Amino acid sequence: MSNQGNKKLNARITAELGLLIALQVILTRFMSIHTPIVRIGFGFLPLAITSILYGPWVGGVTAAIADLIGFALFPMGTYFPGFTLTAFLTGFTYGILFHNKPKSHKRLLLSVLIVCILLNLGLDTLWLSILISKGYIALLPTRIIKTLIMIPVQFILISLVWDKFLLKINRLIGAR
Repeated sequence: MSNQGNKKLNARITAELGLLIALQVILTRFMSIHTPIVRIGFGFLPLAITSILYGPWVGGVTAAIADLIGFALFPMGTYFPGFTLTAFLTGFTYGILFHNKPKSHKRLLLSVLIVCILLNLGLDTLWLSILISKGYIALLPTRIIKTLIMIPVQFILISLVWDKFLLKINRLIGAR
């Protein structure tokens, strides 16, 4: 491929990633339900798409960038780097389990369980308990309810997006 072709490809990928980051920020900051200890939103969808298309490192880095941009433009409380770490790990997890792999309900369920239970319930609850100086155990009941709601929501929505949206994207990417 010529140098000109590489520049076009890199510009296209950069533009795609920029759009996915913007979509993640919008869905996380504006299209979600916020309380002081729970946020239910759909920012995981563009993150899953990014990780499926570009792999774990790009998924993780773009998730961290989206978290930083979202906080810089639309701050909600105090910045805490633990949430950025969780965002990175979420993108990385999706990428490890989805990138260049056929869709599998077992792999999809594993990713959702890791993200919802280990990262969102486990790590994010730890970050919240540090940030608001409230006991970890005291925060768990509300966060467990959120996790129980989000597991099927994430499973169904990522599955639908993977089936409907990503098949079309892969055809377009293959046409590059």
